[in-house]
Amino acid sequence: MNIIVDAFGGDNAPLEVIKGAAQAVADFGVEITLTGNEKIIKETAEKNGISLDKISIIHTESVIDIHEEPTEIVKSRKDCSMAVGLQALADDKGDAFVSAGSTGALVVGSTFIAKRLKGVKRPALAPILPTANGHLILMDGGANVDCRPEMLMQFGIMGSCYMEKVMGIKSPKVGLLNVGAEDTKGRELDKEAYKLLSSAPVDFYGNLEAREMPKGVCQVAVSDGFTGNIALKLYEGMGSFFAGELKGMLTGGISGKLAALLIMKKVKAFKKKLDYKEVGGAVLMGISKPVIKAHGSSDARAFYNAIRQAKQCVDGDVIGEISKALESCKAKSE
Repeated sequence: MNIIVDAFGGDNAPLEVIKGAAQAVADFGVEITLTGNEKIIKETAEKNGISLDKISIIHTESVIDIHEEPTEIVKSRKDCSMAVGLQALADDKGDAFVSAGSTGALVVGSTFIAKRLKGVKRPALAPILPTANGHLILMDGGANVDCRPEMLMQFGIMGSCYMEKVMGIKSPKVGLLNVGAEDTKGRELDKEAYKLLSSAPVDFYGNLEAREMPKGVCQVAVSDGFTGNIALKLYEGMGSFFAGELKGMLTGGISGKLAALLIMKKVKAFKKKLDYKEVGGAVLMGISKPVIKAHGSSDARAFYNAIRQAKQCVDGDVIGEISKALESCKAKSE
């Protein structure tokens, strides 16, 4: 299996990318293709004592900046490390693609270079979030501000396939993020999406209020990208808030420090559960091959897990399962 990785995407490229890739090669038995400036990659690896065994390089000197218009990836930036990597994916030179670069450029590039899966209306960013009893995948985390009901139905199907095949959850529950639990709640978009999800090949929970997300009552939360991104940012913000408050309690005064000694193991486990680096990244669902969007500030550990995540998508044939589910849904509606 060959995973293509954008060596110059993200705040800590290329060193942390190379470190994560080398560790993934050693632990997962995969081959890695890095895209980016070959001279800099080799010099960085040599300077830091990193082996490039089973790591090949596709040379390109250009990098698309996060401040550039996303559409430039298919215009003036066709030779950037991200675009070249996506083209290699489209040309079957790799099985999956990982990048911590511009989210907008990755969505545009994946859509027009790697192409959407047949029948998919729009690709969706799918971040994985921690819950009280596991994880939840949010569909859509921000790729599509405006959505149609059938798009939300597809998001539910794609998210369900991922949680079953990659996260190992049998019959994951799919909830529609809404302002109330009743099926009459929400906009016309939500009401129509509710009807479609009710007859889709998923275990539909019904409407899901945002306060229920952390409780883990559902493993898939479906939403338009505008609402989903607000929920995502609030989720992340509250996680940081609680972590900060907890740290203050356990480091303030003698009693706090004594308590910290007794529960430190549990505190570390809780911190690890909230750490995005342990998940890897957000899957860009609906593309013809697995594409993983790593966090912009990813370090070696995060890139390592993003590559693991990409490998699991390939091993679980997530794309094939999504395709089958969409075909089944289409056949039922005809």
